[in-house]
Amino acid sequence: MADTVSSSSHPLLPPTSEDDRLGWLRLLRSHRVGVSTFYRLMAEHGTAEAALAALPDVARAAEIDRYTPCSTADAEGEYRRGKAVGARLICRGEAEYPAALAQLADAPPFLWARGRIDLLDKPLIALVGARNASSLGTRMARALAAELGEAGFVVVSGLARGVDTAAHLAALDSGTIAVFGGGVDVIYPLENTRLAEDILARGLVLSEQRPGLAPQARHFPQRNRIISGLSRGVVIVEAAAKSGSLITARNALDQGRDVLAVPGHPFDARASGCNLLIRDGARLVRNAGDVIEALGPICAAAAPQPELPLVPEAAPQKRSLRDTAALHGEILARLGPSPLAEDQLIRDLDGRSREVAAQLTDLELSGRIKRHPGGLVSLAS
Repeated sequence: MADTVSSSSHPLLPPTSEDDRLGWLRLLRSHRVGVSTFYRLMAEHGTAEAALAALPDVARAAEIDRYTPCSTADAEGEYRRGKAVGARLICRGEAEYPAALAQLADAPPFLWARGRIDLLDKPLIALVGARNASSLGTRMARALAAELGEAGFVVVSGLARGVDTAAHLAALDSGTIAVFGGGVDVIYPLENTRLAEDILARGLVLSEQRPGLAPQARHFPQRNRIISGLSRGVVIVEAAAKSGSLITARNALDQGRDVLAVPGHPFDARASGCNLLIRDGARLVRNAGDVIEALGPICAAAAPQPELPLVPEAAPQKRSLRDTAALHGEILARLGPSPLAEDQLIRDLDGRSREVAAQLTDLELSGRIKRHPGGLVSLAS
């Protein structure tokens, strides 16, 4: 890829036509093109069409033969299905795209949305927790969601059993957003079909996945970064020491969001994650007043937060194949199966950010490394 990269860097501009939207769909849905690679290619080539035209050469440079990008027909099929279920495609840079989410380096390039998009303009608070929540846990989730809704917050959650379900139900009248792990027209779990229909009628459903896609286990950590990224803060109600809710809490911390937790009995495993968060500095929550006290000043700010730059540093100049192979070896030697922050990797390699960022794209396309939410990378399993 290093021999095919331009030395210029282009700003990310939102699509202005249906053809542009299809180009974005094709690029992100192409094999081995994730969110980070999407942004890198757009920065290097300026438009999705130019990036798609360059992809086979990029893949060849990464020693991938016979590479074919996502076809126009596949992108048109996704676009038609989204329209058929009443969903809108919201692209980063457009006015409807959530401002808080747009600040993140790994924000989805676009979201499929069904329902009240105007809810994205209101103060958002994430409320998540255990699927096997206790009676006290669900009561607490309902009380928090209802009172936060009365205070003007829109409750964001993931439609899971337990705490998520209780939070959505209590916030239906005031406004709630469900972020799906699969397509916006694929309800999971099925027992929440009625709740999902109520949210579609009175709230908002979002997903970065293609409509019609059934959720898979790997989709939920990706979904969780959107839940926290949309929100001013994340409230955890009952969470085991190893749970999806703690993944959401870690995402929130990486994203600069406030993390708040409801304490529980030390003998209840469902409360162990919340107690750990509080021990490590999360704000203790007894009632909605504690949440409002912590987040009220942030939500009262009249001016929106400035959006972070959408474009990484300018791409590096051309390198010889020998130099590229040597840098690949250095990067791979620094990585292991446990995710490492990309910033730390760059520091370990003497701060060569331009060179390293470009070569990470090579290695991701060739399947040798894997990117994770929060700007983390690891060796591919």
